[in-house]
Amino acid sequence: MSSPEDKASGKLWDGALDAQHVFGDRDGRRPALLAVHDAVDDGTTYRAELSARVDQPVLSDDPVLQRDLQLSDSWWEDLAGTLEKVAAVDTDRVAVRQQYMDRAIPELLGIPAPAVTCWRAAHSDLHWASVTTPLRILDWEGWGRAPEGFGAATLYAYSLLQENVTARVRDAFPVLGSPAGLAAEATVCAQLLQTVARGDNLTLEDQLRTWAEELRRR
Repeated sequence: MSSPEDKASGKLWDGALDAQHVFGDRDGRRPALLAVHDAVDDGTTYRAELSARVDQPVLSDDPVLQRDLQLSDSWWEDLAGTLEKVAAVDTDRVAVRQQYMDRAIPELLGIPAPAVTCWRAAHSDLHWASVTTPLRILDWEGWGRAPEGFGAATLYAYSLLQENVTARVRDAFPVLGSPAGLAAEATVCAQLLQTVARGDNLTLEDQLRTWAEELRRR
């Protein structure tokens, strides 16, 4: 990474290092950060990070899942257990801000932002290009506090083209579809609809609008 020297800080800059301090390798489910080297040259700060090698390929080249996946019950149990351990961590890092929810959810879903019943630590960018089998979860730079169920809702959103997988996500994470998970689901849906408006994730547009309608009814 590189940044102007006076801006070399903040959530993304320190995310991997903070994750290593707080989580370690999370029982082998997170590649350990082995070394960090910073250097400054002519007003620019550079950071190099060395993480443990992950031999398994990610489950998708694209965050949006384009094919059906048959994953074992133990894989889903490992994922749910790992996210629960992450959620139990106390942190002042922020992945989702209430101000964003208050603005984006009414604008993109047409409903008031649901009340957040519980804020919990989350990976914040859980999709199919950041997980492997056996389970490893990659790319922890943006982790922080988010509405309960945020990781599950994110994975669900990126699974919307594959009905069998979305059903499996719901089975693994019963918070989805519950009152406690509504804030997370609405936030993730709004985030991805926002990317569609910018011309990204266009393959998900119809499914996201169907999901938004379901959330409005709830």
